[in-house]
Amino acid sequence: MINTGRGILTVVSGFAGSGKGTVMKKLISEHDNYALSVSATSRQPRPGEEEGISYFFRTREEFEEMIKKDELLEYAEYVGNYYGTPKDFVFSKMDEGKDVILEIELQGAMQIKEKYPDTLLIFLTPPGADELYKRLKGRGTETDEVIAKRMKRASEEVLCIKDYDYLVINDNIDDCTLRVHDIIQVAHRTVRHESELIKRLESELTAFI
Repeated sequence: MINTGRGILTVVSGFAGSGKGTVMKKLISEHDNYALSVSATSRQPRPGEEEGISYFFRTREEFEEMIKKDELLEYAEYVGNYYGTPKDFVFSKMDEGKDVILEIELQGAMQIKEKYPDTLLIFLTPPGADELYKRLKGRGTETDEVIAKRMKRASEEVLCIKDYDYLVINDNIDDCTLRVHDIIQVAHRTVRHESELIKRLESELTAFI
């Protein structure tokens, strides 16, 4: 399916440990019509993470300055750290026809949806709570206390899944990536994303009559 016109803004959220980062990287590597938005954060880099690729790493003071200057599309505070989406990148890529994907938390997703109702919201989840805990533990990068906080947060986030457009179970990376891709491509054919085609049809039919 070939996209035409302006790109679609898609928000992908999920519990910490849902594998959303892995799915997004695979999606970007397999399809050239996507652009993955790079978020800014006030947290410290994890091993292997790179500035400008994984995140834009900022101090808490620097991030709060970005908020004051209205340089963010959305922002949220999660487990003691700020996360947010710089505006310029997102809108410039959409104007180029790219489908821009934001991998952000629930609070930020709701901010985006309120400001831009046409945004497509997708939530990723492991098959169950046991698998979620297993994945968090298997990272080996967080203390038991942080893992407990993330599980508690997940118990709160599950109540908000109903506000999303789609729920995708990540039980297999290949299958999950394909499902997300299909959802976004089908979204291009929904009425709300075909405004230009509708206008053209109205004009042509009026002229015909």
